[in-house]
Amino acid sequence: MAQLKIRWRLVALCCLVGAASSAAWAVPSYDEVRGAHRPSETLVLSREGEVLQRLRTDASVRRGEWVALQDISPALRNALVLSEDQRFFEHSGVDWSAVSAAAWGRLWHQRTRGASTITMQLAGLVDGDWRRGPGGRTLVQKVGQTVAAQVLDRRWRKDQILEAYLNMVPFRGELVGIDALARTLFGKAAHGLDAREAAIAAVLVRAPNAAPQRVAQRACALLEKLQARKVDCGALQLFTESSLQQRQWPAAEGVAPHFARRVLAQAVQTATESGRTDAGQELPARLRSTLSAPLQRQAMRSLQQHLRELQGRNVEDGAVLVLDNASGEVLAWVGSSGALSQAGEVDGVLALRQPGSTLKPFLYGQALAERRLTAASLIEDSSAHIPTAGGLYIPQNYDRRFKGWVSVRTALAASLNVPAVRTLAMVSPDAFFAQMGALGMPLRESGSYYGYSLALGSAEVPLLQLTNAYRALANGGCWRPVAGAVHAAARLPAVATPACTPALDARAAFIIGDILSDGNARAPTFGTDSVLATRFWTAVKTGTSKDMRDNWAVGWSQHYTVGVWVGNAGGEAMHGVSGSSGAAPIWAELMGQLHAQRSSRAPQPPAASAKQPALLRADVRYGPDPATGEPLAAARSEWFLPGTQQTLFALEQGAAPQLAAAAQGRIARPAPGTIVALDPDIPPDRQRLQFAARLAAGDARALRWWLDGKEVARGAHWAWLPWPGRHRMELRDAKGAVLDTVAFEVRGAGVR
Repeated sequence: MAQLKIRWRLVALCCLVGAASSAAWAVPSYDEVRGAHRPSETLVLSREGEVLQRLRTDASVRRGEWVALQDISPALRNALVLSEDQRFFEHSGVDWSAVSAAAWGRLWHQRTRGASTITMQLAGLVDGDWRRGPGGRTLVQKVGQTVAAQVLDRRWRKDQILEAYLNMVPFRGELVGIDALARTLFGKAAHGLDAREAAIAAVLVRAPNAAPQRVAQRACALLEKLQARKVDCGALQLFTESSLQQRQWPAAEGVAPHFARRVLAQAVQTATESGRTDAGQELPARLRSTLSAPLQRQAMRSLQQHLRELQGRNVEDGAVLVLDNASGEVLAWVGSSGALSQAGEVDGVLALRQPGSTLKPFLYGQALAERRLTAASLIEDSSAHIPTAGGLYIPQNYDRRFKGWVSVRTALAASLNVPAVRTLAMVSPDAFFAQMGALGMPLRESGSYYGYSLALGSAEVPLLQLTNAYRALANGGCWRPVAGAVHAAARLPAVATPACTPALDARAAFIIGDILSDGNARAPTFGTDSVLATRFWTAVKTGTSKDMRDNWAVGWSQHYTVGVWVGNAGGEAMHGVSGSSGAAPIWAELMGQLHAQRSSRAPQPPAASAKQPALLRADVRYGPDPATGEPLAAARSEWFLPGTQQTLFALEQGAAPQLAAAAQGRIARPAPGTIVALDPDIPPDRQRLQFAARLAAGDARALRWWLDGKEVARGAHWAWLPWPGRHRMELRDAKGAVLDTVAFEVRGAGVR
């Protein structure tokens, strides 16, 4: 009976060994193993193929790129063979001499070196069935591993075996493969490891979790064998202990961290929608994005350099977005100022901020499309008291002074607040709320919640939505979402281009672009030499939110739309930084970079269609200013929607108070009691207070202007650079007699 049991056990053992041998023959090829290698990092590439960002996407292990054997330090190759398998290049996968020595040692209870070769260890790494468990390998596993090693040696070259082993072997903790080890512990690529580092790496293969002192001792002994001379083991121990504590390979690095997260999110979403269940686990090692590497670096440099120039003004954050007008692809996405920011993880492209005056183009565009206004229409910039449910709403310009009757072109280009609020009163907050939603800027509250302050950008929108809305203006009022972040050349399926959604009358969008590109219309506020005046065609609008918490510059050319935000991620107010001094220089620099080798031509007016007649262009002139008798605006040629054109724009009799003209003369402006506050969105040297006198008869050159008891000018007009304080202006004749007097006040920081 006992013999029968022994016989059955032998039969069972033979069957198991046979099964193990059969399984061992199913060894994958070198190409299959290398093709299945997945780094724990995903590389986000630019549209040109350059690495923009590296992000860790596998938290279970730290595994780098597959490194070819010729790119691995010769010192490490030699140290590994000497440490693990001295007859590697001689045996056929199994070192039978070592096996015999190990068996003999066990028989006599002697401690001997293990008989496992590099090839046998690789067999365990390639096929988990032969991997050593907590209690060691079973007899079947040992047989299977031995057979698999011989099959590997027969089918693979020795250099392939050594290369695969170095890329797959666990070293220490979560580090797997030589690339992860070299970059994490030594801060270098695998080809740069010296003899000391190679000895430490080779020792970690055998004892990955050994104490640093033990690792140093073994490394010292190995290094002495390699160099055939004595080594300073004390110094090597200090170096080993220091190296094993290093973590020099950050989880992420590059110039597009925020955009890279968007790329990965889109990759997972696209893979999930295509039916892959492992979408979140096996991302491609490389993803080509739509970003342009040179432009991304330039955008980051420009933002950081300009913020350094603003040092001392309590501004440390910013964001930049560049979109291709035609495709909607993101060409640059800078979410923060990086090391300059205390909140570098916050993505300023997606953060909700108050857009200030950058919403005005959409408001005026809606009013033009609804034929409530034309670009030549006169709109009053004066004190307004608008009744609301919460009481009277009294909008003010930044400088708390009014410019009287101005054209819509001037009101938008000069960014006047009161005319914008009057325009919103015509359109209604709820209608403008709907218009913003059509342009891809859905607000969290209703139009009635924001009220008339919506005209001045009191709502919050992210730079991404705002810039894409300006892109809609560039595309004739046609809105499309921003294109996917993954480039069409990437391995993932390309997403079809969405259809155009008409969000604004193409003719109104064209007129708004014409106004925002008009340097003459901007000149009264920004001057003819403004940073916004590019040498090629562009349309741009700046904006500053309440208390200087945000400032913006958003605009487009024939091919690109660029949006820039400058401020503080925490919402702190900046000190004297406006849209023209904060965001505009960055916008202009990037536009210059984009068009260094590419022209930008002014758009043509939309062609006529069966549903939409073409725009009309007509010469217009303006009636007199009741205060001065001069034309309200200069005569010019203007664009009109059909049916809205007219040649003369003048005030009806009694539309504005007429000042009685005395023969001796009087001050026409400013009005008595005027309060002037310097506009933080306008360069200070452009904020001159205009004094004008009205003289019915006589020589205007005889008039004298006396400010606070001192003569400052002569003639009917004078422009003064305001200085804070209460002031008194007197108009005198040539003999010194006082003809008229006004008292006014200037508030804000002065300019010396």
